[in-house]
Amino acid sequence: MKMGRLYIVGIGPGSKEQRTIKAQEVLEKSNVIIGYNTYLRLISDVLDGKKEVIGARMKEEIFRANTAIEKALESNNTVALVSSGDPQVYGMAGLVYDLIARRNLDLDVEVVPGVTAALAAAARLGSPLSLDFVVISLSDLLIPREEILHKVTKAAEADFVIVFYNLINENLLIEVMDIISKHRKPNTPVGLVKSAYRNNENIIITTLSSWKEYMNEISMSTTMIIGNSLTYRYKNYMITPRGYERKYEL
Repeated sequence: MKMGRLYIVGIGPGSKEQRTIKAQEVLEKSNVIIGYNTYLRLISDVLDGKKEVIGARMKEEIFRANTAIEKALESNNTVALVSSGDPQVYGMAGLVYDLIARRNLDLDVEVVPGVTAALAAAARLGSPLSLDFVVISLSDLLIPREEILHKVTKAAEADFVIVFYNLINENLLIEVMDIISKHRKPNTPVGLVKSAYRNNENIIITTLSSWKEYMNEISMSTTMIIGNSLTYRYKNYMITPRGYERKYEL
């Protein structure tokens, strides 16, 4: 019996215009679509009555992954497991592949990449990621707090531009920003982008010394970008030079 096919689809920031052509094609041709309920609402334009749609709540990632695998094992199913942003960046891809490996399954799986939150937020801010940067999740639900603090410390010491995802723990956020403040100037630009490319989008550029003034804008839908020693603000843009000025006359 021929098994079905499983796509792990990154839908980008949320708006249809930010999906890739490949993602749109896969969503349209899939007969089974599985995802977190919020993500399913973002792709309502492809959820016609002919598709089987399976929604799930927050913290039901294992259910979503296992359901997608089981549906794809059925003959002739084309299954799309949706993930916001990109499926590999704190998305569903790693969990699905891990479960497939643990079960020793021979399943046809393809990741469809999407625009991850770091890139979407950076585009709204200007160009803060033009040089080396790191992305760190501040969710300590799966990763020990001490490990997160260690990563932030090393990133700050190395002068990377730092992107924070999953800002769910206010105390942890304050702690990591205090660490960064030990290594960067008070006027270092800090960008906050809430709900990038969605209807309630909000874009703020502040500084390392003033970011706490905008604590009420920080939630799970907010991406934070902290500049490095070269990053500067010009009007409503954050800019991190790549280094052309070191070699060329600008």
